[in-house]
Amino acid sequence: MIVTEDRARELALDWVEAWNTHNLDRIMSHYAEDVILISPVAAQLLNEPSGTVTGKEALRNYFKKGLEVYPDLKFELLDVMWGVSSVVLYYINQKGTKTGEFMEVSSTGKVTKVVAHYNG
Repeated sequence: MIVTEDRARELALDWVEAWNTHNLDRIMSHYAEDVILISPVAAQLLNEPSGTVTGKEALRNYFKKGLEVYPDLKFELLDVMWGVSSVVLYYINQKGTKTGEFMEVSSTGKVTKVVAHYNG
């Protein structure tokens, strides 16, 4: 699926709004059942050195824990980039940390893979 500029922006804005309202069901609506997430924050929160979360249910549990640990969690979208079957969201989190998330998107529009990067 070629991700268009409009689709990338729509995904980014809805994703950020879902996180900013702490609506876990809405957050999860963006992800495929077989999603894989790789993040240094996952490594820390889950005590999992690889930082890998596999599957939608495991991802939901990780996100739920994240919302509990960071009750003030909030994202400010700075930019969105798009590719053939992927998007990159660039944002600042509640701690002022610049964050980039690379997301592979399936033909159904669901995110199948996320690789998170942080600065600071």
